[in-house]
Amino acid sequence: MLKEFHYGGQAVIEGVMMRGQRSMAVAVRGPNGKIHVTTRPVSNAQTGIRKIWFVRGVVALVESLALGASALFESANVSLGEEEEKISGPILWGTLLASFAFAAAVFFVVPLVITDRLIDPHFHDHWLVSNLIEGLVRVVIFILYLAAVNLIPDIRRVFAYHGAEHKTINAYEHHVPLEPGPVSKYSTAHVRCGTSFLFAVMVIAILVFSLVPSSSIWVRIASRIVLIPVIAAIGYEFTRFSARFAENRVVRLTFLPGLALQRLTTRQPDNSQLEVAISALRGAIEADTGGAAGRPASAEKADEADQAGESENAGASEPSDGTADPGKSD
Repeated sequence: MLKEFHYGGQAVIEGVMMRGQRSMAVAVRGPNGKIHVTTRPVSNAQTGIRKIWFVRGVVALVESLALGASALFESANVSLGEEEEKISGPILWGTLLASFAFAAAVFFVVPLVITDRLIDPHFHDHWLVSNLIEGLVRVVIFILYLAAVNLIPDIRRVFAYHGAEHKTINAYEHHVPLEPGPVSKYSTAHVRCGTSFLFAVMVIAILVFSLVPSSSIWVRIASRIVLIPVIAAIGYEFTRFSARFAENRVVRLTFLPGLALQRLTTRQPDNSQLEVAISALRGAIEADTGGAAGRPASAEKADEADQAGESENAGASEPSDGTADPGKSD
């Protein structure tokens, strides 16, 4: 029997990726209107370096980025009718490195430079105050960035799938049948969302950077980049702790800023988008329980009658709420 486990995932292009304990499933609606579901094995085994505090956070982050980017490329191919096209390793890792460089520059280096040029001249020898202001600038830039990308129609569709993913996970964790009607009643916010994780990272960054003594601008820029894995690792442990004690009122208070921020990264999905998210979660559950684990599958929802029984069984599966390397509902 599988250990109790939190399912989670992320929105992709015209679809949703769900990660289970043994497998991940990607469901994408193709140009013909049918839902294509693929599954593949993944590892969440708590062995070796995965059991070492803080180190496991860096490992999990790299794995999540790689799987997420792979699912994103796969969804792009399917949504364009190019399901057989494969994304090569160099392209995948090149994209990840470029994304990391962009995020490091915009959300870590730019706030530091703004603070150094505009704020520090007025607060000589007050590096703690300077660091706090830098953190606030970082949060403001992040919020403005999310607001700006919301103006792009294609991104708004991705955010609607993000909302569908959250609704589906929320419904599953409340023992609700995985059907669009019941699932639609649930919230588009989720406590394990990657948006909340990113907000936690920005708050933790303020505390970590406060430990770095005031020095030249170049040393501080280097510290912002070098310490990103450390901050992410602390954020990961915070996420695990929060997931484990999610029912505690004090812990739930720490969720509020992240939940509020999710209003910028999720939108209300329609039933067709909920169907895709439900298909992804069903695929992950069925793969975890032996239905398709370890074997790539490409399925289309061509015969709703044949799949109805399987859907009810998947929806009635006992919700898991453990924390063996918690899946983020991204």
